[in-house]
Amino acid sequence: MKDVAVIEDPAAAGVSLDPVRARLLAELAEPASATVLAARVGLPRQKVNYHLRALERHGLVELVEERRKGNVTERVVRASAASYVISPSALAPVEPDPERAPDRLSAHWLVALAARLVRDVGALLSGAARAGKRVATFAVDGEVRFASAADRAAFAEELAGAVTALVAKYHDEHAEGGRAHRVVVAVHPAVRPQPGQTQPDRTQPDRTQSKET
Repeated sequence: MKDVAVIEDPAAAGVSLDPVRARLLAELAEPASATVLAARVGLPRQKVNYHLRALERHGLVELVEERRKGNVTERVVRASAASYVISPSALAPVEPDPERAPDRLSAHWLVALAARLVRDVGALLSGAARAGKRVATFAVDGEVRFASAADRAAFAEELAGAVTALVAKYHDEHAEGGRAHRVVVAVHPAVRPQPGQTQPDRTQPDRTQSKET
């Protein structure tokens, strides 16, 4: 089972977004049969089988084993990944384009950059899986609490200068055998879970941060 699978096929994306099928994928972090799943989610076994077949057709569920019980063969399946992300390529005609109106202070442009990141890394993962290789990537995730909007602006300027200097230092346009890499650095307000929530409420800003954007 993969840690994360990036869904690039529009049909697979549609299948995964069905609430019942999403619930089944969550339940299938560990292998189970349709009979076991039916008891867990409170649906008839035939209905669960119908949804499992749809998930399996699109590679979201995989067969683990088949058990013979009398005249019946019980299929045990599991999710093909622990979690899933839908690539913007699944919505290719309307996916965000970061080349359109680039603005480093725009939250919409940041979303477009993030979408491209998911799309590109998803494609790299798919290619690497077919080739039996790993993708060479690097990421840093941290948090900084700014005392003021002025401090945040100063931080952004220093960060931009440092990244620009590093890119200029190591970029070699004519390196034989070299390979281009994309560098994306982002700063945005943190989103905190509300009391009683396990996931952040993405409709509310983080009240510990400045409301300015």
